[in-house]
Amino acid sequence: MPVISPPIAVETDRPRTGQGGGGVHPPAYGGGGDNGPGDGSNDYVRRLNRARLSLVLALTSISVLFVTFTVVFVLRHASVVLDRHSGTYVHEWVRVTLPVRLLLVNTFVLLMSSLSIELARRSVRREMALAPLRGIPGIALDSGRGTPWIATTVVLGLMFLAGQWVAWEVLRAHGFHIDSGGSSPFVYLLTAAHAVHLAGGILVLLYAGVIFLLHRAVEQRRIVVEVASWYWHFMGVLWVYIFALLQFGR
Repeated sequence: MPVISPPIAVETDRPRTGQGGGGVHPPAYGGGGDNGPGDGSNDYVRRLNRARLSLVLALTSISVLFVTFTVVFVLRHASVVLDRHSGTYVHEWVRVTLPVRLLLVNTFVLLMSSLSIELARRSVRREMALAPLRGIPGIALDSGRGTPWIATTVVLGLMFLAGQWVAWEVLRAHGFHIDSGGSSPFVYLLTAAHAVHLAGGILVLLYAGVIFLLHRAVEQRRIVVEVASWYWHFMGVLWVYIFALLQFGR
């Protein structure tokens, strides 16, 4: 009696599709171009995380520096010396009359620059979110919307530094020099240290403006602006702290 074997199903090499059965799904990002994400999302996330970690380490070191200045400031404020004539301990702390109005104007300028860099950060973040749509015909995305806000931040930052220089000139005109004793050295030390770190932030913003003008990849622009914006916000908060310390800790 003949034996009939059941048919054997042979699986052919067919391309696998997504779970929804709608065909092979394209990758989330494109493969190159000056304006579109071309390095892959995983590489972008790694670079962004490294940049954020470097920023955290830098801000930590700056914070430690200014905490050290604060501790020395408080100790000097509370220190006493022996008066040879009276034989008693007296405070040698000399109060400095700050140009408060001018410093308030400088503070306002710096806070406005913090607002402008935040607008630049949000602009490039929006461009990053819309980057996958760039390859669709008929859709044109503006890749330079953050440039004016970066330029505005640079101008306001330079105005702040110029205002700080004017404040130093006012202090010197009233006889408060860096070697006058009391709180005078701390006024110059704290404001100068802050100005140097702010100038470093301006250099980063100039670099950001250059890569915007060169229409570099949106990932690179996003990373630079992201780091620069949070660094700039930190500089704003740090200045408010320094101003309060010098004004109320005299």
